[in-house]
Amino acid sequence: MIPAILALIAGGIGALGLPPYGLWPLTILSLVGTSQIYRGLTDWRQASLVGWTFGTGYFGIAFSWIFEPFLVGPKEFAWLAFFAPALLAAGLALFWALAFTVAHWLSRTSIFGLLLSLAAVEVARAYLFSGFPWAGFAQIWIGTGPDLLLSIIGPQGLMLVTLIVAAMVFGLLEPKSNNASKLLSAVGLTLLVLVVVTFSSRLPAVTSTEAIVRIVQPNASQEEKWDRDKIPKFFARQLTATGAGDSPPDLIVWPESAIAPLLDDADAEFRAISKAARGAIVVLGVNRRDEEGYYNSMVALDRFGHVAQRYDKQKLVPFGEFMPFPEFFRKLGIRGLAEWADRGYVAGSGLRRMMLGDLGLALPLICYEAIFPELARNDAQRPDLLLQITNDAWFGTRAGPYQHFAQARMRAIEQGLPIIRAANTGISAAIDPFGRIVEILPLGATGFVDAKLPTPLPKTLYSRTGDGPAITLIVVLLLTMFFGKVAQLRPER
Repeated sequence: MIPAILALIAGGIGALGLPPYGLWPLTILSLVGTSQIYRGLTDWRQASLVGWTFGTGYFGIAFSWIFEPFLVGPKEFAWLAFFAPALLAAGLALFWALAFTVAHWLSRTSIFGLLLSLAAVEVARAYLFSGFPWAGFAQIWIGTGPDLLLSIIGPQGLMLVTLIVAAMVFGLLEPKSNNASKLLSAVGLTLLVLVVVTFSSRLPAVTSTEAIVRIVQPNASQEEKWDRDKIPKFFARQLTATGAGDSPPDLIVWPESAIAPLLDDADAEFRAISKAARGAIVVLGVNRRDEEGYYNSMVALDRFGHVAQRYDKQKLVPFGEFMPFPEFFRKLGIRGLAEWADRGYVAGSGLRRMMLGDLGLALPLICYEAIFPELARNDAQRPDLLLQITNDAWFGTRAGPYQHFAQARMRAIEQGLPIIRAANTGISAAIDPFGRIVEILPLGATGFVDAKLPTPLPKTLYSRTGDGPAITLIVVLLLTMFFGKVAQLRPER
């Protein structure tokens, strides 16, 4: 039981490498410490328990903010505020329990096998059951030099590098390691540091087009956002920001679900927005409805206030925008958090692009979609920018908005594209293709910010290959260990 408790503590410490804390050395040390615990285990059941508690500690801290959405709206959700983070952490930790179990079977003493198995289940977590790559190990590097490797190897590759770094640090600190292992670890870490330092030291200054983008942040808390008495106040805030200044910008971006009426009922709002925009293109979030159901949409308004383009969100949030296993949860008295979710939002289809005049082609991302690297790609035609609108008011004021913002910066680096991000309560920003912040409205601020649109970089290696090379490498290495183990178990003739 003591190893499991120590692993639980180590997991919680490791999560402090994620935003907003950014204490990435603690993540490395937590992996090293848990590897040492693992080396002392003699039974696969112990390994499974240690893996599960390690994951529970990590995800428990990483997703400690998840309770906040359950405190918004109807009081019947409040009882879930405690259970939801705990159940999410315990459920995701099952992936890590599997990794420790497989690693123990492959080799009880091989730290490389353990970290390789952990890499494999992290890939699975990113893709299985619609995928949930939030709080991945690559996210600890945002704002540091190693995050630039995302443009080459992507998040799964950087996750693997992170685990390899932990293995090399373990090799240096482990008293039982021989001199050759220590030397190999030292050389590997030195080479990696040299690559990162060289790469990051050659970054050019931010280059921009002449196009001005205005990002509007009304700062409507989720408790007040749909209050009938306060809806006009938040709409007026956005109109004031839109019409500010002597001359209009080239593009104005409002956040997700920026207005209360459904799309077909918003003609008056659109005319007011168009008047305030003075000829500028305005992009904003709005809900719409047709015979299929409700959609979470992004629309672009022309100078006359007409909807010129529309994108319907394709990756919906479980429990927020649709209910998985609705009959089961209905019997438990659990329904969707977001308005209309019980009746079910409908996933959009069709082209994922918006032509924004002289600014070029934008690839739209609505809220949750920005956590999926594959959704930031458009194989048919490369965009000139990524455009994210979101309502992070659901995430409260703790770690959630910072973690979501960090993932938007990752998408910019991976694709070599600028990203314009408008968030209801923040964090709103213009981000260049190296993930650097050009202009920002912090969490909880009200107003707007103008930024020159950064110019895109040439197509990155990762934007061409995706996660395929990293996943292939992990699979090949694991299969090599697997067949080696099978060969050991085969009886001699």
